[in-house]
Amino acid sequence: MKKIYDSAAEALDGLLRDDMLIAAGGFGLCGIPERLLDAIKDSGVQNLTFASNNAGIDNEGIGKLLRTKQVKKMISSYVGENKEFERQFLAKELEVEFCPQGTLAERMRAGGAGIPGFYTKTGVGTVVAEGKEHKDFPNRDGVNETYILERGIFADLSIVKGWKADEAGNLMFRKTARNFNLPAATCGKVCVAEVEEIVPVGSLDPDCIHLPAVFVNRMILGAPYDKKIEFVTTREREVA
Repeated sequence: MKKIYDSAAEALDGLLRDDMLIAAGGFGLCGIPERLLDAIKDSGVQNLTFASNNAGIDNEGIGKLLRTKQVKKMISSYVGENKEFERQFLAKELEVEFCPQGTLAERMRAGGAGIPGFYTKTGVGTVVAEGKEHKDFPNRDGVNETYILERGIFADLSIVKGWKADEAGNLMFRKTARNFNLPAATCGKVCVAEVEEIVPVGSLDPDCIHLPAVFVNRMILGAPYDKKIEFVTTREREVA
């Protein structure tokens, strides 16, 4: 099976269509699959739903697709730093499903494990719980507590960014980028990854592999990358 492709557009060829649910890895601007997001934008597909920790910032990450009105719904836990997101949400141009951060990661992980739903206390008594099934379970002390049912995420497509990969598609993620890339990669019918470096099979320590190659269907080398920062904060130099 061909696994390494020459470009993001080639790697996504035949996978994109309108009205898709896409699980996207990344945390803020760290570890986002920016080459693949650019290719999705350029493809012109419409009415997309993204399950992602956040929507990037204006003109970066998923924020680029918000600008072009290709996103109809976001399933996210953090939606700050993006003025266009705010504008579309307040204008009712964008549907938003708010999801606590840990719950979102677990929903992706559950989908990847074939688990359709699970119960959690997170969100009980808040707007997050509205319209969801409530059920009581005994806690460690035997006292009943209320939990809500959350659904696993089964995406049409997963797009992730890795740090290193071997030619078979075994992936390593670096630090913060591991948070959502790993569960996002497993919950899609097809997973496409972009990576900073591809090495020969056998070069990676098996104990250091975060995502086995069986989960990765297609892959591209995306380097070089520019390190982007949401907020650049500096302090005045102290007078000597």
